[in-house]
Amino acid sequence: MNLSYWEIKSWLTNIDYTIVGSGIVGLNCALQLKQRFPKAHILILEKGMLPQGASTKNAGFACFGSLSEILEDLEWHSEDEVLNLVKKRLDGLLLLRQTLTDQVISYQQLGGYELFTKEDSKLFETCLSKRDSVNKLMKPLFKEDVFQLKANTFNFKNIQETYLFNPFEGQIDTGKMMESLLQKVQSKDIKILNNILVESYIDQANGVQVKTNRLEFKTKNIIFTTNGFASQHIPEKVKPARAQVLITKPIKNLHIKGTFHLDKGYYYFRNIDDRILFGGGRNLDFKGEETTQFAQTELIQNKLRDLLKTTVLPETFFEIDYSWSGIMGVGSTKNPIVKQLSNHVYCGVRLGGMGVAIGSLIGRDIVDLIE
Repeated sequence: MNLSYWEIKSWLTNIDYTIVGSGIVGLNCALQLKQRFPKAHILILEKGMLPQGASTKNAGFACFGSLSEILEDLEWHSEDEVLNLVKKRLDGLLLLRQTLTDQVISYQQLGGYELFTKEDSKLFETCLSKRDSVNKLMKPLFKEDVFQLKANTFNFKNIQETYLFNPFEGQIDTGKMMESLLQKVQSKDIKILNNILVESYIDQANGVQVKTNRLEFKTKNIIFTTNGFASQHIPEKVKPARAQVLITKPIKNLHIKGTFHLDKGYYYFRNIDDRILFGGGRNLDFKGEETTQFAQTELIQNKLRDLLKTTVLPETFFEIDYSWSGIMGVGSTKNPIVKQLSNHVYCGVRLGGMGVAIGSLIGRDIVDLIE
């Protein structure tokens, strides 16, 4: 593509920081950079028309981990590490809310519920037996018990008649969050170029030479915030994990309010605009969902529909409006990767399905690495 003198001068000259990916991490990183270096010229490159990956496609859960998830984490991490993970999620959510305000992102603290199927009685009993010890572990962060017991007031079917309830969790409007972040970034004179795919880069003595599918240019530093797509650009251990989601048409007098996890969190649902948003099912085909392709599969979509009909809305007529998928970044540990890769190259990736919770914090953590 032949660029004009004006285009080169205005968009592609004297770039201090190029951020690859305009999702939650990339946009927050840009805002933090501008705050710390007010005169810096910052450019964000996005391969999609909208921020692709998971930032505009997630379920909008402002959560930090169900009891069964925390118990699983404790099998692989120390108590201090798990406490630190939860603290990061809490701090990240607080930073997000402070950056954009609760009103703008439609934050509602309706609580989070964990449901257990009839077949999951062993896991349910384990969670009940460990509830007190986990509550004690979390006490320094919350100052009171996090995980409580509640009866099945929503009349779900085929589940244990008691929920685990967490009053500290909430939900947001993902679209409003991303729209507001984009507006905030652009108001700070940070430029965003869409439909630009980074193909390669060379870290040189005085900056980075970047080659994209449309143009080449020089930047002093480059920061990768591409999460599930990270391994396409940098040599870090990040696996893509596709999450499939569907949403119903509006349901009259919908009585379900809150965020819900089922089957160790592999299924999740919530209310939004008088609808039920339902996602998950990656556990049905882990290998098949280890992909960067945006698509839905019959296997998972049928399971989501079946669970909606038999468990969530057993006595309510509903219709599916549409479905979609997003790409998360996961690995062998829940800890995100925030590091300097070489002289002028940085990254903040592998958010482990907790992008809403920790994305703002990871953006700030990247900037903290820069001297």
